[in-house]
Amino acid sequence: MTAQTDTTGPVTTVFKVTGMSCGHCEGAVSGEISQISGVSSVTAVAKTGEVTVVSATPLDDEAVRTAVDEAGFELAGRA
Repeated sequence: MTAQTDTTGPVTTVFKVTGMSCGHCEGAVSGEISQISGVSSVTAVAKTGEVTVVSATPLDDEAVRTAVDEAGFELAGRA
């Protein structure tokens, strides 16, 4: 009999968000996504439109889309 070891760790996902143009935009998107359960860090970069999210488990794209919508922007998908 072999024992299975759970080797799961943090999951990093990069999303593309359209419409961000400044630091305030980055903060709004980061703030909304940070409220999703399991998210430990969010880094949004307006210049590239990329939002890097570190979470305990893979995120549901619809949860991220809802958070980005709440911030007033549009989720274009995964980078």
